[in-house]
Amino acid sequence: MIFITTSHDPVDEQIGRAKALSNDLNITYISRKHCSNLELFIQNDYCYVVEKDRIVVRWKDGQLFFHPSMAKVRMKNLQRGLKDHLIESLDLKGNELILDTTLGLATEAILMAAFLESGKIVGVEGSLPIYVIVRDGLSNYKSNLPWINAAMKKIELIHADFKQFIRSLPDNSYDIVYCDPMFENPVYESSSMNPLRPFALYDTIDQNDVNEMLRVARKKLVLKAHAKDSLFERIKVDSITGSRKSCVFYGVIYKK
Repeated sequence: MIFITTSHDPVDEQIGRAKALSNDLNITYISRKHCSNLELFIQNDYCYVVEKDRIVVRWKDGQLFFHPSMAKVRMKNLQRGLKDHLIESLDLKGNELILDTTLGLATEAILMAAFLESGKIVGVEGSLPIYVIVRDGLSNYKSNLPWINAAMKKIELIHADFKQFIRSLPDNSYDIVYCDPMFENPVYESSSMNPLRPFALYDTIDQNDVNEMLRVARKKLVLKAHAKDSLFERIKVDSITGSRKSCVFYGVIYKK
C-alpha cells in the first residue's frame, strides 16, 4: 500500500500540497490523524510524507529526502583549490546543454550547473520516488548559498527510463551527455547514497547504450564508475581521470 500523508499538525498549505501530490501520482491520501502509527502502515511498503518544507519518502528502515549536501562539499573543495574530476572531465565553457541521464539526487547536476552561465541541464530519473522528492526539492528548497539556488534553476527534470529516452532524441541534440549508473561495487560508507539505494535503478549500460549517447552528444560523453567496476573494461574511453582514494573515476569519449 503506497499512500501520502502529512507530518503531525500540518498547516492548510501542507495538506493542499499532499492532496495535489496524491492526485498527480494517482495514489491515496490519508490524513496523519488516521495513521498515527505510521511504522505499522509501511511495514512492507513506503509512503510519501509532505512535511512543512520538503517531501520525504518513508519506509520501515529509513527515509529519503532531497539535500544538496555533497554538492556543497565538492564546491567547497574546489574553492580551496582542490581538483574535482567531474568538472575537469567536462571542461565547461558555460553555455553547454548537458543531458544527465541518471540524475539521482541531483548532486552532480547542481555542481555542473554552477559552472553554466547560460547553459542548462536536463536530468532524467527513472525511479518515481526519487523523481518526486527531487522535483519538489529543485522547486522549493532554499539554500543560504546563492550559487545553489541559481544552479537549481538551470536544471530541468524528466521522469523517464533513460535508455528509452536517449533513443527518442535526435542526433546531436546535447553538447555533453553524462551517465552515472549505480556502481557494481557499492560504497556503503557513503552516507549520502545509502538512503537512495532501495529506490535506485540498477540498470547497467552496454555498447549499444553508449553508441546512442554518442549519437545524441555533439561534443563528448562522460561516464562514471568505481575502480572495481567492469564499465571501463567493457567500454573503451579516450581518457580517464579520478581519485585513487575514493576509487571513483570518470571516462571521457569524444565525439568523432
